[in-house]
Amino acid sequence: MIRHDIETEEDITNLVNQFYTKVRNDELLAPVFNSIIKDNWEGHLQTMCNFWSSILLYSKRYLNDPMAKHLPMPLEKNHFDKWLKLFEETIDETFSGCIATTAKTRAYNIARIMKSVKKNSL
Repeated sequence: MIRHDIETEEDITNLVNQFYTKVRNDELLAPVFNSIIKDNWEGHLQTMCNFWSSILLYSKRYLNDPMAKHLPMPLEKNHFDKWLKLFEETIDETFSGCIATTAKTRAYNIARIMKSVKKNSL
């Protein structure tokens, strides 16, 4: 399979759906996410599509502060590390190119910032 770069909203949707399928099946992450999202996975996936579209395609579809939503979650370093591993794995399996590399860099920075904020909020 030839991998292409992340270029369209459809690419973002594929990325988000593939990634969150992994999250929902992961022993460490699934319980945390399922306890918060409950039966609104469809809404969460749309929010994540908007978020990544804004970050990678500059669509301005997401204008909220993700930090406020994640601070109350029971997340520790191992959760962020696993989240990042699954995200990078999904990118590498599906995409290749400048925007795909940017996606991994942005995900790394998001995890780093959230780990730092969580650590300092305890």
